[in-house]
Parts: sequence; structure tokens; C-alpha cells
Amino acid sequence: MFGLDPTLTTFTIYILGMIAIGFLAYRYTANLSDYILGGRRLGSFVTAMSAGASDMSGWLLMGLPGAVYVSGLVEGWIAIGLTIGAYLNWRFVAGRLRVHTEYNNNALTLPEYFHHRFGTSHNLLKIISASIILVFFTIYCASGVVAGAKLFQNLFDAPYSTAIWYGALATIAYTFIGGFLAVSWTDTIQATLMIFALIITPVVVVYALGGMDNFHIVMSQAEDVANKDFTDLFTGTTPLGLLSLAAWGLGYFGQPHILARFMAAYSAKSLIKARRISMTWMVLCLAGAIGIGFFSIAYFHANPQVAGVVNHEREQVFIELAKLLFNPWIAGILLSAILAAVMSTLSCQLLISSSAITEDFYKGFIRPNASDKELVWLGRAMVLVIAALAIWIAQDENNQVLKLVEFAWAGFGSAFGPVVLLSLFWKRMTSNGAMAGMLTGAVMVFAWKEIVPVESVWHSVYEMIPAFTFATLAVIIVSLLSNNPSQEVIDTFNKADAAYKGDK
Repeated sequence: MFGLDPTLTTFTIYILGMIAIGFLAYRYTANLSDYILGGRRLGSFVTAMSAGASDMSGWLLMGLPGAVYVSGLVEGWIAIGLTIGAYLNWRFVAGRLRVHTEYNNNALTLPEYFHHRFGTSHNLLKIISASIILVFFTIYCASGVVAGAKLFQNLFDAPYSTAIWYGALATIAYTFIGGFLAVSWTDTIQATLMIFALIITPVVVVYALGGMDNFHIVMSQAEDVANKDFTDLFTGTTPLGLLSLAAWGLGYFGQPHILARFMAAYSAKSLIKARRISMTWMVLCLAGAIGIGFFSIAYFHANPQVAGVVNHEREQVFIELAKLLFNPWIAGILLSAILAAVMSTLSCQLLISSSAITEDFYKGFIRPNASDKELVWLGRAMVLVIAALAIWIAQDENNQVLKLVEFAWAGFGSAFGPVVLLSLFWKRMTSNGAMAGMLTGAVMVFAWKEIVPVESVWHSVYEMIPAFTFATLAVIIVSLLSNNPSQEVIDTFNKADAAYKGDK
């Protein structure tokens, strides 16, 4: 299938390298803590790059450039919102969560942290939070499978039903074998590939157009044809529309796959350096993705003979540019960056979902005394189960990567964001408040579009905004109506808070 084609050869070498890292990480995975959180020994650089790569999935190189290609710079509000949200997450959540999870029975997962943070005698909070993780991560995983399928479909000219298995199997292999360490180590390589691709591609597109002067001329022509100002940050939208785009940033506070990187860091102090590295990487990547979509408007207007694929499938803008403008060997590296984005996020999502079943359901309810070896192998088996469900959801070829990510992002941000934030800053919060917030956020994400009439201006509002707002109110109101937390819970909170302030 691969032949001697330079692009496909480079692409294949990359995949084999990622799988090899999985086998290397296998040697360092001795117990469940190693498999789920890498033994809490990630340094600043790996933490930063892993958090960034696991955050920026295939939507960064496919969904966002595609959206900008169609609508122009107005889609940049997504990047603005994400940048603000990511910084606030690193600044106010990362270090505190690292310390609080350690003080709360060395919790390895979010459901376990919630269970111990609120001192519940029952397991209902664990069940609810783990169930939410499984529902939304299965949808999120499906977005990665769709992105990988479209990439392999384009490269190998394979039917979608066949291509859907290629990227999924490559990711499953190293996640299954090496667990969290394999995911984090490969994330570091993948993040490097992604930033290289996102910086170099816009530059080459402008060069192919003959420089910035020619770009402006061609862009003006494209705007005249489309009767649209692609450079206007406010064109074709409303205040509510802009707020919906910027509201993506709220989602950061509740993303389990990103929060897990904070929990796995060596210390809260190491996260300060990690924040600087990660935010620099993120800003450059988002700017590059917007640049790819923006400059490609002029490029494909000037070269309509090669615009057929992107006009039919906008999320393939970057793939087509890589194939058209670069040496085949370089194109292979650039296209590997797409797979890197897909694999980095999909792998950590599979791992977090597996952890929810293994740690929060199996060990929590079925076999509390299960051995580490048994739990690690069950975790590996659950990676396969979740992957199979994601592949099943991704069967529809008309699925859009950005739409799937948008929904799952809102689900996690609304269900967990308010709970995580308030659990770290408000000692009066109760388990009943946490449950009310989670359920309110999750249900509203599913129900918003059904509740609000289509003809209403509110129907187009991103469901994150109302769901996050009502979930926050639910946490506060129900907590205030509940009995005060036990003295033991308050003492643990105070100790963790003091330890965080001493480790800053």
C-alpha cells in the first residue's frame, strides 16, 4: 500500500516510532499509578507539552483552519477565548489541583478526587462523575477517529470505512501498551511536530502567493467574489455569536485529560515553568492554525483548479496545502503533525476513560482489593472497549471534527468546570452541591438546543454558556442548603491549601 512514496514512507516511520515509544514506556509501568498518572513524576517540559498536545486535537489542524477558510478571521474568537481560558486554568487551577488531589488520598482520577474531597460515605458522586466522563469522552474520542479517518482517506485514497481503522489502531497500540508515560512522551514529540507544521505552513503559503503585497491583492478579489470581508473580526456575527465563540475558554476548567496532566506533575512549583512553556506553544499554534485557514482563502482563489477538495470538505485545507506546496518528504512530516494532533488527544482520552472504569467502577465497587497487575490489564482492555465505541460513533462520514469537539468540550466544561473551581477555592462546598452541579451542567448541554425554539436568537448560543452558568448556581445553592461539611473535610482542605501556598 505504501510503496516507495516519500510522503507515505515518512508518515509510516512516524507511526512506527510512536508505537516503539509505547513499548519503551511499558518497562516503566509497574502499577496502576504508573499506568494512570505516570507515578506523578512528570517534569515541567513534558507536563507543558503533554498538556498542550492533549488539548489541541485534530481540530487544531483540520477544524479551525477549515472554519477560518470559510468564515475568515471572525473564527479567531475561538482562539482568543481558548488562550484566556487556558492561562486562567494554568494560573488558578493547575497547582491547587496537584496538591489537593495528593492530600485527598492521593487521588488518581477526578471522580476519586471528588469522592475524597467531599468525604462522602457512599459512591454516588463517583458513579455520576465517572459516567459523565465515559459519555462525553466517547464522543470526544469519536472526533479524533473522524480526523484520523479523513487524513488516511486523503493520503491512501481509501474508503472512509477502511480509513477509520488506520489512525485509531495506531493510537490504540501505544496507549494500550505504555499507558500514561507512553502518552506523555509521545505527546512531547507530537507537540513539537505540530508547532513546526503550524509555523512553517502559513509562511510557505504566502511565499507561493508571491509575498504579502500579492496576497492582499488576491484576498481583495476573493472578498469581492464572496461578498464578504474575511479580515473583519466582527463580520457576519452578533454579540451573542462572539460570546459563544469566546466561551470556549470556559471549558478548560473541566477537561479531565488536561487536568490529569496537572495531577501528574512532579510538584506545584514545577507547574509555573510548565505554564510559561505551554502558553507560548499554544499561542504560536493557534496563530499558525488561523494563518493557514486565512492565507489559504487567497491561495485557493488564485488556484481554483486545485480547490475542489477543500471546497467540498473544508477541514482538509491543511492536508491539501501540505501535498501541493511541499517536497514529498517534508509533506510527510507535516501530515504526520495532523496524526500527531489526533493521536495525542485520542490517546489521553482513551486512557482517562479507561481509568474511570478501572479505578472508579471496578476497584471502587467490584474488586476493592484487586492487584495492581489486574487493574493495569483491565485498564488496557477498557482502552479497547472505549475505542470500539468511538469508532462506532465515527462511522458517519459526514461527521465534522469541530462539531464533535464543540459538544464534548461543552459537556466537560459545564459538568466539571464549576465543580473543580469551587472545590479548590470554597471549603463550604458539599457533595450534594457537586452532584447538583455536574448533573445540571451535563443535562443542559444535551437539552439546550431542544428547549430553546429554533427561531429564538438564543438557540444559536453555545450551550457552554447557559450550562456552565446554571451548573455554578446549582453548586452554590445546593451547597448552602446542605449541612456543613465535616470538620475532617474542612481540615483536609485547609492543609492542602496551606501546602499549595507553601509550594508556590
